[in-house]
Amino acid sequence: MKRKLFALALSGMMILSLLTACGSSGGSTAAAGNGEMRDDTQMESTAGGDMAPAALQSVQEDAKRIYTAEVQMETTEFDSAASSIAELAEELGGWFENSSVSSSGSGYRYGSYTVRVPADQYSTFLSRVGTLCHVTYQSQSTEDVTEVYFDTSGRLKTQQVKLERLQELLSRAETMEDIITVESAISETEARIESLSGELQHYDYLVDYSTVYLSLDEVYRLSSVEEPVTTLGGRLGTAFSSGWKNFTGFLESLAVALAYSWVWVVVLIAAAAVVLRRLRRRRCGAGRITGKPEKKDDKPE
Repeated sequence: MKRKLFALALSGMMILSLLTACGSSGGSTAAAGNGEMRDDTQMESTAGGDMAPAALQSVQEDAKRIYTAEVQMETTEFDSAASSIAELAEELGGWFENSSVSSSGSGYRYGSYTVRVPADQYSTFLSRVGTLCHVTYQSQSTEDVTEVYFDTSGRLKTQQVKLERLQELLSRAETMEDIITVESAISETEARIESLSGELQHYDYLVDYSTVYLSLDEVYRLSSVEEPVTTLGGRLGTAFSSGWKNFTGFLESLAVALAYSWVWVVVLIAAAAVVLRRLRRRRCGAGRITGKPEKKDDKPE
């Protein structure tokens, strides 16, 4: 009789936990305490147009958002700029998660950095890093993970309650078969709890620390950012100015390229001189061989 009651209790608890887990995956805010159910209620109040300031603040505080930005920058002083960025991240409580520096064939360097900063310092970092280098591109994105976060939290609590009930059943188990069955269920539940806890820790990490992807280009001259010109005279002036800058830039790049490859240039010039010299000699020799003999006047005998 006791075994039947134990088996019924174990089966009932398993079915109940499965139903609870399914319910939490569809909308586990109730299991999360002050999670999505409260948010839904407050959203309905907002639709009515009368959300209390305290309730609105609570919704904002409970929201889980991941902030990410990408910034492309230029600098003429690479070492100083990279050092200043690292100091700024450290000052705001962040760090370089990844960093790499490569050099191009022209000698200029390119740096790629992944910076993690506290979420409350995210905007401050973006505004201040723009004063250290010349920003050519910037984009920001926000991912709201509030729903999935509280869904995961609800499922975790369900598994924790399930574990407590299984441990109670294990203390009342009498046969070896029951003990093995309950211990197997406990192992599965503990593995699920560990997995869900890892997911929540990962979300907490992404939410608490925003990610900024930085690229730093070392250049000879910073690219200019000008206001658009609408008048004809202004457009012509801009065109002439851009054309002159492009021309001088091309000459500078050509000079640098020749400086890097001066050995090959000398070799090619010497080879061309030898080839031209031989061609001239061949032409001169061919002219002598094919020269016409002088004609003599035929005199009658």
